[in-house]
Amino acid sequence: MSASSDETDPFLLNFAGWGNSQRIEDLQVSDAPVHHLDQNTRHYLGTWKATAICGNDITSSCLYVSGLAIAGAGMLAPVALILVSLTLYLFRKIYAEVGSALPLNGGTYTLLLNTTTKKKAAMAATLTILSYIATAVISANEAIHYIHTVFGHLPVAPATIALLAVFAALSIWGVSESANVALGIFIIHLVTLTLLIGAVFVFLYSDGPAQLSFNFSTFKMEGHWTSHLFKGFLLGLLGISGFESSANYIEEQGPGVFPKTLRNMWVAVTVFNPLLCLLALTIFRVDFITQNQNGLLAKMAETTAGGWLASIVAVDAFLVLSGAVLTSFVGIIGLVRRMTLDRCLPQILLRENRSRKTNHWIILGFFAVCVSVFQITEGKIESLAAVYTISFLAVMMLFAVGNILLKVRRSRLPRADRAAWPTVLAAFSLVALGLVGNIWLNPEGTRIFAAYYAIAVVFILAILLRTSILRFILLAVHASAQAVPGTRHRLEKLVDGILQPIVTVPIVFLTKGDSIATLNRAALYVLGNEQTKHLKIVHFYDDFKAVPRSLWYQARVIDQLYPHLRVDLILVKGKFGPPCIEALAARLDVAKNRMFIGTPGDRFPHRVEALGGVRVIL
Repeated sequence: MSASSDETDPFLLNFAGWGNSQRIEDLQVSDAPVHHLDQNTRHYLGTWKATAICGNDITSSCLYVSGLAIAGAGMLAPVALILVSLTLYLFRKIYAEVGSALPLNGGTYTLLLNTTTKKKAAMAATLTILSYIATAVISANEAIHYIHTVFGHLPVAPATIALLAVFAALSIWGVSESANVALGIFIIHLVTLTLLIGAVFVFLYSDGPAQLSFNFSTFKMEGHWTSHLFKGFLLGLLGISGFESSANYIEEQGPGVFPKTLRNMWVAVTVFNPLLCLLALTIFRVDFITQNQNGLLAKMAETTAGGWLASIVAVDAFLVLSGAVLTSFVGIIGLVRRMTLDRCLPQILLRENRSRKTNHWIILGFFAVCVSVFQITEGKIESLAAVYTISFLAVMMLFAVGNILLKVRRSRLPRADRAAWPTVLAAFSLVALGLVGNIWLNPEGTRIFAAYYAIAVVFILAILLRTSILRFILLAVHASAQAVPGTRHRLEKLVDGILQPIVTVPIVFLTKGDSIATLNRAALYVLGNEQTKHLKIVHFYDDFKAVPRSLWYQARVIDQLYPHLRVDLILVKGKFGPPCIEALAARLDVAKNRMFIGTPGDRFPHRVEALGGVRVIL
């Protein structure tokens, strides 16, 4: 640190409280690439690899959504699935806007973290974690059931665990290799669906749509078409699960790739789901479809082309459902790593293996949770269906809420895409209707979801409130000192040793000016959302004479105003931007996700993602 020779300079004086003031004039700025929050090298997944990772998840819905929709809506099932496709189209705009404004891993968590409080963001992330757990377990189990139709001697329960273990190992090997596998599965799946559709058309050319008129006449006699359509819409919403996954690994995608993944997923869902549903109604009666929901596509293949195509469909189902398991692993890595960097989860999860530089504890932990859930449910994964549905719909609804907050609270944040207000409100209303409807349809499943969610929330809150818990333990130690003599000093030392590294890690607020209102809001944010009690206010300058002279006095007021928060003021000679932020993070030994800025305007010269993980809080 270098200081001016003028000892009367207020910027050299310590505050009356805990904090101090200093100047840094010798910041060592390097030309090396900026280190980003989740990895050093970003943007290497192309359009099709990025699409395949999330596309396997969303297109695996073709295997079951037609049967579900027909069971609920009968002949109106294709219409219900078109309404679901319309809902997804609205969300394309919403996700594209958020992705262009905040292209950071974490999906709903990152969005709410930058628009509301950390606790609320963590609660939303818990829903996503539950969705990934349910997706992995259900998809792995269903994949084994499909392949069991070809290899009847295969034991289902051990094979399900083995499949989860295979994708855990693949994830430890690396995301690039995972993407190659996902792309291969995705291509096979699209080819298989196209082959099946072609076989059905050939069959209809010979025999005609014999069952279509029967199904239509039967449906006309039932009446109450609006209730059928509504129920079909509720069940059909499962057909777009997986759409949210792409936002959880957006930093691994190349420039401009993210909106293309959204488009590709929407096209796949819009083409295949209603078409396969309609074709099923032309060759089977509704009651037969209802009784054979799980293996409907295999039945279609067997009826139209014979056992050879049914076997191909079964193998394809195994592969694409396995791809959905892979999507869960890829998504959970990005989300949990981001939450751990923000100290919402234990820091041990950030450890990387030496050879592949992947977070093996995240992957192994997720694998262990999935296996334990599978064992607890004794392989009867129907109880997880409600967890899957409600979690997914809640995440989609909260993403729409986050988009609204982004428009209101971060309106000046630059973005390439914008979703119109009617689009956001319509999308929110449709998904909220779907969420409420599914809760109404499945009250028992809702209770199961509530139990899983409560367990997850308690764990997350325990991490977020660990400083309060530790302080409570200190008070308990003081109170019991006389009852348990000789242990007070040892217990205090133990608890204090855990507490101090948490509360002394500083938060850095990068301020452009000297507004005391802005500085006060920054202090309140740290007190309300972070477990540390140390705030460093940093201001970059080119000419020291141009530094607002009142900045020191304003920072001093904040330091005195909040006695439980130490406030330091640091003036740094240099130009605000990614290189200087990189150098400052190294100089202060502060991770960049613990650096905050206010909302930048349209003239801000840098993209938020270019700052390497700096958060927007005001």
